[in-house]
Amino acid sequence: MSRPTTRSKNKRNRQVENDDTTTEILRKIHLTGEITDDDVNQLYMITKPVCQGCRVNTKDNPNCFCGLTPPPNGSRKTGLWQKTSDIVQALGPDPCKDLRTSAHSPAGLTNLGATCYANSILQCLYMNKSFRQGVFSVEPDVLNKHPVLDQLARLFAQLHASKMAFIDSAPFIKTLELDNGVQQDSHEFLTLLFSLLERCLSDSKVPKARTIVQDLFRGSVSHVTTCSKCGKDSEASSKMEDFYELELNVKGLKTLNDSLTDYLSVEELHGDNQYFCESCNSRVDASRSIKLRSLPDVLNFQLKRYDFLQKTTSKKKITSVFSFPGKLDMRGRVSKPSPVELIYDLSAVLIHKGTATNSGHYIAHIKDENTGQWWEFDDENVSNLGHHPFGEGSSTSNTKSNRIDPVHSSCMVVDGTANGNHLDPIKLQHEESSGGSHVEMFSSTDAYMLMYNLSCVKKNGSSTMEMEGDAVFLHDGILLPSHLCQEITNLNSLYVDACEQFKLKKESELKHIAERRQEVRSVLSEAPVHSVEEPFYWISTDWLRQWADYISPPVLDNSPIQCSHGKLPISKVGSVKRLSTEAWMKLFSKYNGGPEFAKDDYCMDCLIDVARTVVCADSYRDRRKLMKEIADDVLLSKCEDGAYYVSKAWLQQWVKRKNIDAPSEADAGPTMSIRCPHGYLMPEQAAGAKRLLVPEKLWLFFYEDAVKVKPDDPSGCPTFPSDSEECPECSNALSEVACLEDSRREMKLKQRQNHEKLATGKSIPLSSNCKYYLLPSSWLSKWRSYISTSSKHNSSMEPEILDDIINLLKCEKHLRLLERLPKVSYKRGSFFQKGSSTDRLTIITEHDWKCFCEEWGGTEENGISAMIELSSSNDMAGCCVDMTICEKQLDLSNEVNNEIESTQPVLRTCPEVCEECIGERESCELMQKLNYADEEIYVYLVRGKEAPKSILQAAESSEPDRRTSKRSRRTNNGNFVNLKVSATTSIYQLKMMIWESLGVVKENQVLHKGSRIIDQETATLADMNIFPGDRLWVKDSEIHEDRDIADELSDQKTNVENVEEGFRGTLLTANISSQVV
Repeated sequence: MSRPTTRSKNKRNRQVENDDTTTEILRKIHLTGEITDDDVNQLYMITKPVCQGCRVNTKDNPNCFCGLTPPPNGSRKTGLWQKTSDIVQALGPDPCKDLRTSAHSPAGLTNLGATCYANSILQCLYMNKSFRQGVFSVEPDVLNKHPVLDQLARLFAQLHASKMAFIDSAPFIKTLELDNGVQQDSHEFLTLLFSLLERCLSDSKVPKARTIVQDLFRGSVSHVTTCSKCGKDSEASSKMEDFYELELNVKGLKTLNDSLTDYLSVEELHGDNQYFCESCNSRVDASRSIKLRSLPDVLNFQLKRYDFLQKTTSKKKITSVFSFPGKLDMRGRVSKPSPVELIYDLSAVLIHKGTATNSGHYIAHIKDENTGQWWEFDDENVSNLGHHPFGEGSSTSNTKSNRIDPVHSSCMVVDGTANGNHLDPIKLQHEESSGGSHVEMFSSTDAYMLMYNLSCVKKNGSSTMEMEGDAVFLHDGILLPSHLCQEITNLNSLYVDACEQFKLKKESELKHIAERRQEVRSVLSEAPVHSVEEPFYWISTDWLRQWADYISPPVLDNSPIQCSHGKLPISKVGSVKRLSTEAWMKLFSKYNGGPEFAKDDYCMDCLIDVARTVVCADSYRDRRKLMKEIADDVLLSKCEDGAYYVSKAWLQQWVKRKNIDAPSEADAGPTMSIRCPHGYLMPEQAAGAKRLLVPEKLWLFFYEDAVKVKPDDPSGCPTFPSDSEECPECSNALSEVACLEDSRREMKLKQRQNHEKLATGKSIPLSSNCKYYLLPSSWLSKWRSYISTSSKHNSSMEPEILDDIINLLKCEKHLRLLERLPKVSYKRGSFFQKGSSTDRLTIITEHDWKCFCEEWGGTEENGISAMIELSSSNDMAGCCVDMTICEKQLDLSNEVNNEIESTQPVLRTCPEVCEECIGERESCELMQKLNYADEEIYVYLVRGKEAPKSILQAAESSEPDRRTSKRSRRTNNGNFVNLKVSATTSIYQLKMMIWESLGVVKENQVLHKGSRIIDQETATLADMNIFPGDRLWVKDSEIHEDRDIADELSDQKTNVENVEEGFRGTLLTANISSQVV
C-alpha cells in the first residue's frame, strides 16, 4: 500500500499556525507598544532553520537558498545555466563549421531558393578539368568585357581554392538575371549556357579558351535519307549538324544501349510518307536515319523522362528503371571508323528527384578525374560515395551521415525488382561485352542526364596543392590566374580571421560563464547564517535571483525592499534573504549598489502600523461576521425589525462574499438599483427593483462601508427608510406600461380565437363554391409568431400594415398579381393547398380576411380574391366572375368523387397573375443567383454502393443559411465538407478542392447532385445549376491509384499560365553578348 500524500496538507496546516502566531504577536505589540528581540525574530522568521532540499525557493523562509541554481547535472532554458550548446548558438553562426574538410574535398553551392538545377550543371562543368582550365585561361580584359565569364571564373576559382565548404552562387545567378524562386529545366539551362559562353568566349585570343565549349562538347550528326530504288542518298544527307547532347527516349526502353539503338534506328518511308528522289524523278519508298559523324570528348545524353499527354495537354514524368554502363563503347555507333578509340567512362549522373515535371530537386553524382572517387553534390552538401556512382556496394543511407535523402532510394538492380515504393539499394551487375570484358551496369529511376568522358584523353598531373604563404598557385595540375589567386587569398584570409575571432569569442564567453557559475556556487555555499547571534545582512530575493541567473548581473539593488523610513519593513519579509557577512561582502565589493540592511535595520514604525492594521482588521472581520448572520435572517424573512430598504439582489451577493479585513468596491451601492432616475424609491414592480427591509444596525454598517469605499461619490449612498414613498412619476409610467401590456395580451388572445386554424398552422379545407383571399406566407409567419409570444418587448416583431403588404404583391405597371399562385389538391372530399409550407402565398377564408382588415389596417376591396375551379369546366370570361359548380358535382358519392379527383383544380384570382412582370423579376433573380461569389456548398463522401436517402433528400433541397464547420467532418455514411465556391468555379476546380479536403483522386470522383451525375470538368457550377447551399455527394470509384495532389497542382499552375516562360527575360535568351554598358 502506497503512503498517502500529506506534504501539501501539512504545509498548509503549518502556514495557518504561523499566521496565527504572527497575529498574536502583532496584537500584543498593539496593546503593549513594546517590541522584544523574540518578537522580531518571530516576525522576520529569523529563527527558521536553514532550508535544504526544497524544489523551489520558498518565500516564507529567509534562510532558504534552494532553487537558485539547477541540480549539478541540470540546466535551464536561458541565462547562466543553459546548455553549453545553446550558449554557443547564441553567439551566432560558427564559421568554422563551413570549413572545407580537406583540400581534396569538393565544395558545394548555395541554393538560393530553387536554383538546384543550375548548381548541378555548374558542378558538372567545374569537375571537368579541361573546361575549368579553359575558363581560367581567359584574359582579364575579356572577363571585364563579359560579366558572365567574369562571375563564372570567380565561382570556379572559389570552388577550386576556397577554404569554405560551400560557395555562394548568388553573384553568378544574379548576373544571368535568373529568378531564384522558379524551378527550371537543367537540360535547357545547359543548352542556353553553352550558347552564351560560346558567344562570350569568341572574343578571347587564347585558342584553348576561345573554342573550349566546341572542343569538349560538340559532335556532329547527319540526317540521311536513302532511296530504296536507286540506293542514292539525298543531297541534304551530306550536311552535318552540330550537337552538344543526344536526346534519347526512355519510355519503353530499359538500357542506354536500347536508347542509342532506338535513336539510330532506320525509319521506313512508305505510302503517304514516300520520298521524292531527284535521281529517279519520282516519289519512291525510302529509309531515313541519323548517322553519328563525330563524337566529342564529353558525350552528354539527355534522357527524355517527360512524356506529353495529349488528353490533358500536360507532362508526366517517366519513372521506369533505366540502366547504363560504367564504360561505354561507341565504336560501332559512328558512321565511319575513328582514329581515336571511342570508349567512354561514366563521369557524371544528373538526377531529378520527385514525380512532378515543374518541381522536384536536382542533384549530381560526379567522378573526380584524379582520384576516381565519386561525389554527391546536393547544393551545399557534398558527400563521398567511394568508387561507385551510387555508393559502395549495397551500403545503406545510415553510413552516409551527410546525405539527408540518399540516392539509393531511387536506384534499383538491373532486373528492376522493387519493394513497394521504396527501391532496393543499387547493386552491381556485370555484363559480358563483345570483347569478353566485364562492364559494370548501373540503374536508376531518376537519372536525367548522363555524362561520359573519352577514356583516351590524356590526364593532367596528379592531385597536388602547392602553397606559398596564403596564396594557392597550383591545384589538380591547374594554374590559377594571378588576379583570381590574389582575390581567393584575400577571401580565405578574411574567412580564417572570422573563424579565429569566433573561436576567441567562444572561448572568452565560456570562460566567463565558468567563472560566474563558480562564483554563484561559492557565494551560495557561504550564504546561510546558522545562528541567531551571528551578524548578517538582508538582501533582495529578486536581485539575488537575477545575480544567480544572469550571465552579466546588474548592480546590487536593495531599494525595492526599503520602506519610506529607510529601513526594512515587516511587509517585505517574504521578498528578502538573510545573508552571512562573508557572502554579503563578496557581493557588495563586486557589484556595489545598496542600500545596506544589517541585522538591526528593521523598521519599528512600520511594525507598529502593521500591528494596528491587523487589530483593526480583526475587529472589522468580527463585525462583518455578526452582520452576516443578521443578513441571513433578513433573507430568510426571520427579521421583523426592518427599518431601511436595500436591494435584494445586492444583499444576496454581499452574503455570498468571503469575510474580508476591510470593505471592498463591491460593498458600495446597497440602494443604487432601487433608486429611480428622479432620486426617489423605485416602484418594486420595475425590473431589478426588488427590495428588503434590514435592521438599523445592519444598515449603518452598510452605509459606513459604502462611504469608505467611495467617499467622493456625489450621489453618496441614498437612504430609504421603511416609510419612504415610491416615485409617483415612475409609478404612473409603470401603470401605463402595464395597461398597454394588458390590452396587447387581450388583443393577441382575441386574434388567436378569430383565426384558430391559421394561428396553429393547420390546413384549411377549401370548396369550389367559396370565395377566398391570398396573403403572403412571410407575413402570416410573422403574425403567427407575434400573437404566440408573451414577451413584453416585442413591438419590433409586429407585422406590417396589411394594405402596404397587399400593394407590394401587385405590379406597378399593370396592377396585377406579382406572385405565382399556390397549387390546390383534392383529398378526402375537400380541396387543400398543396404546399402550404413552401408556397409564397397562402389561401385564407373570407372571414379571416375581413378580420385581418379590421385588425391590421386593411381595405377589403384591396384584397386579392381567389376561387377554385376544375380544369375541365368551361373557361370563364374575366377573373372576378363567380364560378359555381352545381350541387350534383359536390355530391360525395364515389362516382362524383372519382370524377373530381381525375380533374385538375386551379385557382382564378382577381386581379390576374401578371406573367410579364413575374418573368422579368425571375430573370433578375436568376441572374443574381448565377453571379454568386465566395459562397458555401456541401459535399458528402459516400462509402457504399448507393447514397442513403437522407443525403439524396439533402441534395435535392438546399439550405443556404445553415452554418457548418469548414473542416471535413465524419458522418455515419462517410465524411462531408463545406467548400467556398463561386458561380464561375469550374467542375475541375471543384474536384481539386474535393481531392484536397476528402483525399479522393480527381479521376476517381463520381460527383452527383441528387440522382444526376456531374462530369463536365470544363463547365462552371452555374452551368450545372449548382447554387449556394446545395448538397452534392461523391463516390470513390477506386479505379486509378492514389497520387500526390502536389503533382497535379504544379502541372495545373503551368497550364493556367498557358505559356512556359522558361528563361525568357534572362541573359541566357539574349541575342547579344553581355557587355558592360
